[in-house]
Amino acid sequence: MHPLERLVNLVALLLEAERPLTFEDIRERMHEAYDQTDPDTAKRMFERDKGICRDLGIPIEVVPDPWEVEHAYTIRPERYYLPEIAFTPEEISALFVAAHAGREGSPAEEAVRKLLSGAEGGILAGVHGFAIATDDASDAVLTQAAEAVAGERRVAFTYRTARGEEGRREVDAYGLAVRGSSWYLVGRDLARGEIRSFRLSRVTSDIEDLGEGSAPPPGFRASDHVHVGPWGPGEARERARIALSPRVAWWATKGIAEAETVAVRDDGWVEVEVPIAPDLALAAWVLSFGPDAVVLGPEELRAEVVRRLEAVLAEL
Repeated sequence: MHPLERLVNLVALLLEAERPLTFEDIRERMHEAYDQTDPDTAKRMFERDKGICRDLGIPIEVVPDPWEVEHAYTIRPERYYLPEIAFTPEEISALFVAAHAGREGSPAEEAVRKLLSGAEGGILAGVHGFAIATDDASDAVLTQAAEAVAGERRVAFTYRTARGEEGRREVDAYGLAVRGSSWYLVGRDLARGEIRSFRLSRVTSDIEDLGEGSAPPPGFRASDHVHVGPWGPGEARERARIALSPRVAWWATKGIAEAETVAVRDDGWVEVEVPIAPDLALAAWVLSFGPDAVVLGPEELRAEVVRRLEAVLAEL
């Protein structure tokens, strides 16, 4: 028997046994592992295996057998198996910022995306079907916003509107949402008494912590309060048809209220229709999925996607 197979079988036996086993019990049940004619030779091999397991961190325990004649061996499952991994809001915040800082499309970024999508609470409350934004808010502002949402904090900051007017905002931070390459802080605007969204790239100061804030209302979804689609800030004039692979189709359009599934192919690809604005900003959203998204129409959007890809290739 190969040494690795012998070690694996030994660990499995001691984990599954209903009681501690003596060496003779082990030798009887693993007769091909310790089948030497000389019992002392077999016992020395077992002791070496036991030492290797302990060096690897496997907690083999030695206890007296019921008759206290010789030693018995066991592995308690509660000491062997790792506890279920759970993330605190603070840890989720760290992962969230790491996702922003990571290079888009890298294995690390994909791993963080999956972790965040499966996490409960914290900064991802109410965020559905998001794509990692890479070129909008500063890391400092994003970090402060993430920490505020994770801790349900009341914050203040200076905000510049689309018309260029600056003013102080006090907000109970409820969630974060992303549209295209833009991050939005969503929360209750204390001055207006209603839930509003604030584009983080228009925050012109640090986000100041004012203390404990209110909790989001039941059923809160940050994406419901960001009235900008991935097609860009302009008014959508028509609809584009996009084919999405099975790998991304289940989540890619969850945050787009106007998205409509129009066909499901035999190969699992899903065809959806989404609004498109005059500036063709939807092209960036399509490209963010790489080979998992294909533009079926209109032709001008296909041409814009091709143009952007060719521009990238020209710089390589």
